[in-house]
Amino acid sequence: QVQLVESGGGLVQAGGSLRLSCAASGRTYRDYAMAWFRQAPGKERDFVAAISWSGGSTYYTASVKGRFTISRDNAKNTAYLQMNSLQPEDTAIYYCAADRNYPSTTSRRIDYWGQGTQVTVSS
Repeated sequence: QVQLVESGGGLVQAGGSLRLSCAASGRTYRDYAMAWFRQAPGKERDFVAAISWSGGSTYYTASVKGRFTISRDNAKNTAYLQMNSLQPEDTAIYYCAADRNYPSTTSRRIDYWGQGTQVTVSS
């Protein structure tokens, strides 16, 4: 069992930055790859980024490549999403996810979800 709690969302102007954190509980955290998804109003939950169990491999959706960076600190049971050059189209609820597969880009197959954190980018 893995429980995930996101933090770090908020309101930022276009071009700004935010760093999301995902704190995980559970002794098997290192057995899970981590990922971030996002869901805008009226839209499906879409994949954003994933990181492997050791952190040695990362994978991004095309629209965030070069702007977002996913990382993890296994000593702290925490995953991060550094978001730079934010744009209004990045506005969404961001969800942390844990899954035994990597990369898990399909929301229907995720093992565990966090509760989400709102990111709003103003123009």
